[in-house]
Amino acid sequence: MATCGGLLNLDRMNVHHRLARNVSRLRKAAGLTQEEFADRSGIHPTYISAIENGHRNPTIDVVERLAMALEVDPADLLATAV
Repeated sequence: MATCGGLLNLDRMNVHHRLARNVSRLRKAAGLTQEEFADRSGIHPTYISAIENGHRNPTIDVVERLAMALEVDPADLLATAV
């Protein structure tokens, strides 16, 4: 049986994976390269790549900047299906 800490860790991983997947998918749907998206969001292209690859855990402020650049609600970046 999983511990509460284990469940929280699993949930965090799922949210982290959803964020990475949604940012990448929505960026591509908007027709933006990572460089264009970086310019639009004011976030370094290397950091964008790391977010999309699940290697970075952005702050809520960064999530908001990503959402604004994609013209979506921040919740859309964390949603199971958008």
